[in-house]
Amino acid sequence: MADTVTDPAEAPAVLRHAEEVMGTVFSFDIRGGEPDAVRAALEQAIARLHRVNEVFSTYRDDSQVSRLARGELSLAECDAEVAEVLELGAEAERVSAGWFSTTYEGQLDPTGIVKGWAAERAAGLFTAAGVSGVSVNGGGDVQMIGTPGPHRPWRVGVSDPLRPGGLAAVISAAGADELAVATSGTAERGAHIVDPSTGKSAVTDLVAVTVVAPRLTWADCWATAAFAMGSREGLAWLESLPDVEALLITAGDEVRCTGGLAARLG
Repeated sequence: MADTVTDPAEAPAVLRHAEEVMGTVFSFDIRGGEPDAVRAALEQAIARLHRVNEVFSTYRDDSQVSRLARGELSLAECDAEVAEVLELGAEAERVSAGWFSTTYEGQLDPTGIVKGWAAERAAGLFTAAGVSGVSVNGGGDVQMIGTPGPHRPWRVGVSDPLRPGGLAAVISAAGADELAVATSGTAERGAHIVDPSTGKSAVTDLVAVTVVAPRLTWADCWATAAFAMGSREGLAWLESLPDVEALLITAGDEVRCTGGLAARLG
């Protein structure tokens, strides 16, 4: 959850909106900007999210991704965004040495990258509207740009998977023009993360991995991959990535962090 500005004298105009799409809720918190331009950007962002759902949903038989997986469409016949997402997925698979994958049970399934990519892209639409800051929360994964007000950074609370209603940490975007926070785990959706090497649910000592990075597309991918690796291998791998910090929580209530995470707490 994002912190809000408390001083009305300093606070820029605020526009908030929640949109149900892609099987979750996307929450927008927009600060400042030219009102008409901001509302136009919001309308465009909402329309794009619904289009992403139409194109990428694996639950819709008529989506382009479903038809592509069945061989009814070629990649060239799909929207350009399909090739873009699959290229990003291939890069995530390469960087993670195969721990992230855009296939499931042998079928094309880019679900693990689409939500973060869509939220990041939606946030970027507001920069041209002159906003001072924007936060887009897609089902608990957040992309932040700018600030919510003078001398106040965006802040995101990370839920404690072992203590419902509690927080494991608060991440501050202070000093960052862009920052994203993504969490993968079993607390809310159960064992939904797949071990690409077996095709079955990943069985590790972890209950949650939260990744902090400039872009939500990668933060989301890296959280998923690290969870599948387990705490020891996952932490070592995350430490090797540039501009990435992370918080890992094990089923035994052990907290492990990358070396630079402390600078992002607050």
